[in-house]
Amino acid sequence: MANENVKINASCSFEPVSAEYTDEEAERYAKAAGVDPRPSESISETDERGAFIRQANSFIVPFGDNPGETKAEAGKFRIFWKKGCHWSNRPVIARDILGLTDVISDQLCTGSGQSNKYGHGFADQKGHRDPVTGIHLLSETYKNADPNYKGRATTPTVVDITTKKAVNNDYHRLTNYIEVQFRKFQPKDAPDLYPVAYRKEIDEFNDWVFPTINNGHYRMSFCTKIEPYEEAYADFYDALDKLEIRLSNNRFIFGDFITDADIRVFPTLVRWDIWYYRNVGPIKKRIREYKNIWAYICELYSIPAFKKNTYVRDIALQKTSKKGPFVNFASRLADQIDYEEFFAYDGSRKALSSHPDQIYLKHPEGETIDDYVKPISKTHWNAPSWEARDPRNNSISVDPSINPLKGKIDA
Repeated sequence: MANENVKINASCSFEPVSAEYTDEEAERYAKAAGVDPRPSESISETDERGAFIRQANSFIVPFGDNPGETKAEAGKFRIFWKKGCHWSNRPVIARDILGLTDVISDQLCTGSGQSNKYGHGFADQKGHRDPVTGIHLLSETYKNADPNYKGRATTPTVVDITTKKAVNNDYHRLTNYIEVQFRKFQPKDAPDLYPVAYRKEIDEFNDWVFPTINNGHYRMSFCTKIEPYEEAYADFYDALDKLEIRLSNNRFIFGDFITDADIRVFPTLVRWDIWYYRNVGPIKKRIREYKNIWAYICELYSIPAFKKNTYVRDIALQKTSKKGPFVNFASRLADQIDYEEFFAYDGSRKALSSHPDQIYLKHPEGETIDDYVKPISKTHWNAPSWEARDPRNNSISVDPSINPLKGKIDA
């Protein structure tokens, strides 16, 4: 870009950022907080086969009213997230759909310093600190919660703004906590993204999507040997083939209405053709070549909560460089793309729905908050052992190309 002291916001206009954030400044913040440099995924999270082993989430105490759980409260929690991190877009999308923007605040993270040695920081904020908690580095909240923590500070992280402690970074279930445990703060007409009667099916689908699609990009990008690369490659495109079939006769993952599952799938797929393709080597097909998946992505992108929290232009232009004789695609052309046209939705998927003008499910008549606030299942993807988290051991009881709830979820 012509001026490196600018950033691109969601509306594609420009706004100034604060003074240059140097490594020396980040070093001072880290020393004062007593935090260590951010570990490297490609070094600390690959096994002897060269396969990428994503660290298990460590802050997984559920939200709830039982002893030892984190009580859901309005105004107490803040979601720290990052534009380019698809894991962290999901809870913000869910929060916005459910009308909780005044209940749970959020703060976008950037890198720290010039080299990002200490991970997530706040380069575009005054004083390079979060304006609510005053922290300079997200890892401070991990240190506050667990002085012995040695893993990566990740986004999304929910922080208690009164203690400045990380309380939850479990992206596997965080949207569910927002949907369920924060139900009492939602408007009466808030949609039902996680129907009580169908949580088993939604959870199983989400736990299948995680290693195949959501983490598929990272399994290809961070592995160091060809065998695990080919495993991830096969898993990813096999999953896309199944999803393409499923979406040929289902408007959304589970039929006529948006559920938690759609919030899990969308942030990964919408990034593929504008950014992820760069990091994975030869690609089999662009996402745009999957007719049903592409139309599905475009419809979701047309919905304000999804579009607002996706930042496609910013993602496409991140880490671009116009130096050297061979310049990458994004540096040459990404800022010339009309992303509104690229993701334009023609309304065609309405024909798949029995309720074409209704995309969200209403809560059942007579359902109380107590009826809705049921325990949320645990996921094996947070298990301590690698064997339990090995994608080769993943299974699902129903062919993912088939919607087991077809016609069952109705208004």
